[in-house]
Amino acid sequence: MPHNRDMDHNTPLISTIVAGLVLAFILGVVAQRLRVSPLVGYLLAGVVIGPFTPGYVADQKLANELAEIGIILLMFGVGLHFSLKDLLSVRAIAIPGAVVQISVATALGVGLGHMLGWSFGGGLVFGLALSVASTVVLLRALQERRLIDSDRGRIAVGWLIVEDLAMVLTLVLLPAVAGLLKGEANGASWDSVAVPIALTLGKVAAFVAFMLVVGRRIIPWMLHYVAHTGSRELFRLAVLAISLGVAFGAAMLFDVSFALGAFFAGMILSESELSQRAANETLPLRDAFAVLFFVSVGMLVDPAILIREPLPVLATVLIIVFGKSLAAFLIVRMFGHPNMTALTISASLAQIGEFSFILASLGVSLALLPERGRDLVLAGAIISILLNPLMFALLDRFGLRETLAKAKAKTPDPDAAVNTTLGAGAKPAHHDGHVVLIGYGRVGSTVGAALRQEGADVVVIENDAERLAQLQREGITAVGGNAAAPDMLEAAEIAGARGLLVAIPDAFEGGQIVAKARALNAALPIIARAHSAEEVAHLKSNGADVVIMGEDEIARAMLARLAAGAARPAESATA
Repeated sequence: MPHNRDMDHNTPLISTIVAGLVLAFILGVVAQRLRVSPLVGYLLAGVVIGPFTPGYVADQKLANELAEIGIILLMFGVGLHFSLKDLLSVRAIAIPGAVVQISVATALGVGLGHMLGWSFGGGLVFGLALSVASTVVLLRALQERRLIDSDRGRIAVGWLIVEDLAMVLTLVLLPAVAGLLKGEANGASWDSVAVPIALTLGKVAAFVAFMLVVGRRIIPWMLHYVAHTGSRELFRLAVLAISLGVAFGAAMLFDVSFALGAFFAGMILSESELSQRAANETLPLRDAFAVLFFVSVGMLVDPAILIREPLPVLATVLIIVFGKSLAAFLIVRMFGHPNMTALTISASLAQIGEFSFILASLGVSLALLPERGRDLVLAGAIISILLNPLMFALLDRFGLRETLAKAKAKTPDPDAAVNTTLGAGAKPAHHDGHVVLIGYGRVGSTVGAALRQEGADVVVIENDAERLAQLQREGITAVGGNAAAPDMLEAAEIAGARGLLVAIPDAFEGGQIVAKARALNAALPIIARAHSAEEVAHLKSNGADVVIMGEDEIARAMLARLAAGAARPAESATA
């Protein structure tokens, strides 16, 4: 027993990681079984190992630092899908949109703070904490729907970057103006405010210039050099060193947030042809540390606040979920974007996270925000994060209704609606003896083109908005959404299909699709793709008839070409 106690004291890092991941896995599986987002399980895991519940208590400071690694890797991955051109293309809406939304949320926070008897300074800090969305939650939601590379995704990420910059500026300025906000006579002067603003903006500008001038040359060169060594281990290490090193350097040298530094590192690297490989190398670590972020959020929450302060908690949640979302919706619509884009941005921003915690803690330490305010921010964060998947589910349903209405307007006769692109879960026109194709990426589009050339009837399930638009232009029947989601295969009329082709690269998701398809149609021929022997076994165990591994096919083709090349000299000799 003494040995175990020593282990607990001497290895807080290991115990925090193990307790966090194991409990998150168990509760995440339970949440998935209950058809709730696994995020709920991760958050509850944090509550269980937090200081407000009995039993084991993990190290909160370590959990926060581990979560920061997840944020760095997540923003680096987003940067890899972005370019400076993409960022500048959305500046016209992202900058005014973020400024207006921050202003509205801050004003609502000041109003609630006034009702609760706080000073203007306390209300200001409270409102600012409610105005900024969580990087992890926003990007998770967009990635699950493969929206990062869409117009909606680019606007949301650009908006997030503006919010990030605004909060960096706020964190620098708040100590300088704290005295003024508290009403102290000599609390602040124009110099004490103007100098920090100029210094912060100068540092951000210096960092951006450094990345564009120096980083644009060094980062891609370094990665190409390592790639040419042929060592996958060194390449993976180089990607991690670049993402974490640039983020840390940006924070230490330029006072820029870790997230912003990592985003720019990824964006610089996105110009290299190795960007996709770099993204794949960071994926497993990114997901693991993102889970620890949600665990760390759960650890902050005192569930008793729901009993102590029910009405203030409700008001806080309404500001986060409806107040700032409504402001975001209106400004996106004012800029002429469609309802779906406005609703996507609203749903993405209807939560708060890591910057909110930092800002609330700073407000308390400066004696601006009462501890009660910090507790409300934390409660609002966990409730809004829990509600966020529900908001996206409602968004998906709205998108389905809107797409169906458009399809109906275009084809009044239901029997004539043969080639339409439908929203998530939509029912296409009647098909029988058709081929269901999952995914229309590089492999799926090649397979689809070949099938159509043969005159086959093809129904595609695809959840990327731009690819759906392409399918619509080509006159191909498609169902929009994730094929592993409930009712998607039924919408593609899998029961009457003559074959299922799973062309997506994710074998885990592919296994879910195969298992559901086999349950719906026991005699259906199912062909899937894989990248390893383990993935082949996984897909076959779920019911796939044939699993094609790319490496095997390449090896066979190389041997066939070699045999054909070797036969030519012999043929010419005998001739």
